[in-house]
Amino acid sequence: MESLLTWLETQLADNSIFTLQTLSHYGEGLTTTVQLVFLSLIIGLIAAVPLAIGRGSRHAWIKWPIFAYTYVFRGTPLLIQLYLIYYGVVFVDGIQETWLWVILEDPFVPALIAFTLNTAAYTTEIFRGAIKSTSKGEIEAARAYGMSPGLTMRRIIIPSAFRRALPAYGNEVIFMLHASAIASVVTIMDLTGAARFVYARYYAPFEAFLFVAAIYLCLTFAILYFFRHLEKKLLAHLQPQTG
Repeated sequence: MESLLTWLETQLADNSIFTLQTLSHYGEGLTTTVQLVFLSLIIGLIAAVPLAIGRGSRHAWIKWPIFAYTYVFRGTPLLIQLYLIYYGVVFVDGIQETWLWVILEDPFVPALIAFTLNTAAYTTEIFRGAIKSTSKGEIEAARAYGMSPGLTMRRIIIPSAFRRALPAYGNEVIFMLHASAIASVVTIMDLTGAARFVYARYYAPFEAFLFVAAIYLCLTFAILYFFRHLEKKLLAHLQPQTG
């Protein structure tokens, strides 16, 4: 490790901007960005599955509240949602005297809440559309085997819907990665926050933001590769067979 740091210092000796200190800020920002996006996507995905099922319910008291939630969070800018959660939590009476304030005073937590609620709303609609497009033949075949509605949903509809929703969900993952750039407005040192720090210190906007743009491009290509590979694996039965 020491030899690597020595080599980096030698390579960066004539560079006044990208020093070990500034690269460490970018590394910290990359870690924060990955954590924020990954956690929000995982929690949002877990929440979206039951919400998507409830969204297609025949009972108005189940589907309409879910519709209102997805409509609001898909119809308003993520930045506004982040501001409302980050600044609005301070105005909740008595919250600063409770144990919740110990958690919520960290800007990472309100940002995580805002990102999770936003991606859960979009993912709910993605899965709702995929569930709705399940062919009647699959459902009738499950009934013919004597499966209950719950078992049909768990073994037939949800796995089939997940495969159909995969391309759209891949786009949602990339959208969340790009949207995470606004986290820096609430004092989170993510990738964009690191670029702002370098810009403010060295007055080098092009170098600071082009470097972070290259990091975002690498992350995007990695996500694209992962989902293309996953689609080929899960949708292999839909590919034309060559003799």
